[in-house]
Amino acid sequence: MNGLLIVDKPSGITSHDVIHRLRQLTGERSIGHLGTLDPMATGVLPLLLGRFTRLAQFFAAAEKTYTGTIRFGFATETYDAEGAPTTSAQPVAFTADLLDANLAAFRGDILQTPPAYSAKKISGTPAHQLARQGKPVELQPVLIHVSSFEIQAFSGEIASFTITVSAGGYIRSIAHDLGQRLGCGAHLASLRRTQAGAFTLAQAHTLEHLETLAVGPNGAEAIASRCIHPRAILPEFPAVTADEFTLARLHNGAQANLPEFSSASLVKVFSGPTKLVAIARRIAGTLFQPIVVLG
Repeated sequence: MNGLLIVDKPSGITSHDVIHRLRQLTGERSIGHLGTLDPMATGVLPLLLGRFTRLAQFFAAAEKTYTGTIRFGFATETYDAEGAPTTSAQPVAFTADLLDANLAAFRGDILQTPPAYSAKKISGTPAHQLARQGKPVELQPVLIHVSSFEIQAFSGEIASFTITVSAGGYIRSIAHDLGQRLGCGAHLASLRRTQAGAFTLAQAHTLEHLETLAVGPNGAEAIASRCIHPRAILPEFPAVTADEFTLARLHNGAQANLPEFSSASLVKVFSGPTKLVAIARRIAGTLFQPIVVLG
């Protein structure tokens, strides 16, 4: 099965658990996600299936949007509600105006240190494994970009928010660092991804729905029909339907002319209305070189 499927990940399981379940439902072994979600988090989890896993490189820079809640008053070892407290409870005495004023430090380009309990690797070992073994975890700050960060409501110890952040950004770290800045400690209480790149919750399917499809007639085909239409994948790349001669050249890794385009850097090449066969890069003029061939 080749395609891009959007799953509405439930809370309490890992992104890899979702992949494992989809392998069982579809029989497709080659499945990868486009940005992991922590077990506590829910929402948009795009999955590439089959030969479409070769497209992952083109999604690396996609922004992601979240809604969630931050609890102020104490920090935790994981920076979220699943970790043990690392500070004693502090009174939350600041106003909503003061909270809003401190958000400015977390917008635009910022340096962020990933949580010790994360999948970031240190000499090949995931940081969370070292942290659980009580070993020192030293992660370097990375530059991320926060396009927007707004508080929707603030009452007592809880603030609800929306945020849009570049790939690689940890919302847990933002919650933790905001609590440090305000002097009372904080952690991420809940998180829901509402958009990943061009894909939204409106396009997402629950695991329960996919499981129901799988036990019905032609189960795998029913799930395949829920994949994103191939022409809607990577919408920033123009699409062209090529003739048989051009398709044969691209399939063999040879350069080919695509006269429809003279300025696009990357294009999606189709055989017919729905079969995506290649991603090609412009060499010069209308001459393109295939960089990913899907068959």
